[in-house]
Amino acid sequence: MGRKSKLKRFAEVATFSNVYEIDPAHESFISNAEGISKDLRGNWAAGHFHNNYPIILELACGKGDYTVALAQDNPNQNFIGVDIKGARMWLGAKKALEASMDNVAFLRTRIEFIDRFFAPGEISEIWITFPDPFEGKISRRLTSLPFLQRYRKILKPGGTVHLKSDSRLLYEFTLDVIHSTLGCSVLYANPDIYSEKLDFPELEHKTYYEKKHLLDGRTIKYLRFKI
Repeated sequence: MGRKSKLKRFAEVATFSNVYEIDPAHESFISNAEGISKDLRGNWAAGHFHNNYPIILELACGKGDYTVALAQDNPNQNFIGVDIKGARMWLGAKKALEASMDNVAFLRTRIEFIDRFFAPGEISEIWITFPDPFEGKISRRLTSLPFLQRYRKILKPGGTVHLKSDSRLLYEFTLDVIHSTLGCSVLYANPDIYSEKLDFPELEHKTYYEKKHLLDGRTIKYLRFKI
C-alpha cells in the first residue's frame, strides 16, 4: 500500500462509528468518530453494543478479517478487534459497517495497555491470530507471561485463549509458558490443523496473512488454553 493510500485510510477509519482510539488527554478513556471521550471499561456490552452478549477480543487483529468472520458466524456474541495500526483495521471496520454488523467494534491501542480498557471478568475469550513471533524479543511475544497476566485480569474465570499461528517457535514457546504457569492448562493443541479434518469450524476462516503462509507451504498451528 502506498503512503497516500495509507494516510487516506488512516484518516477515514477515524470517522468510523465502530472504531475507538485512545483519548490522549485521559489514558484510560477512548474516543469515537464523534470525538466523544468516554470510559467504556466494564461497560462495553451496554455502552457500545447495547446488549448483554459475551465479548470476545481478537488481539493484533491486523486487517480485522478474522474478527468480522467470527462475528458473522456468531450474531449472539460481541467481537472487538484490537490493533495499533488504523490503516490496517480499515478493511474489517469498513466491511462491518457496510454489512450493518452491530456486534463488531475495533480499538486502536497497544496490547500492553489492554487492561486499561476492559474490566476484570469483562471478556469471555481472546483470539490471537498470526502475531509477530518476535524471534529475538521474548518479552514482546503476545503469549509471554506478562501478557498472559494482563489477559487473566480481564477474562472471566475459566475464559479461554486461542492462538493460531504459522510459527513453530511461538507455538512451542506458548506451550512451555502454559505448562510452567500455575493455573494455566492446555485444552487443545494441534501443530498442523489442516493435516486432518478441522475439529472446530471457526478455524476454517483464514486471515490475509494465513493465506500467504499457506501459499508458502507453511503448516498452521492452533492452541486453545485456559489461564
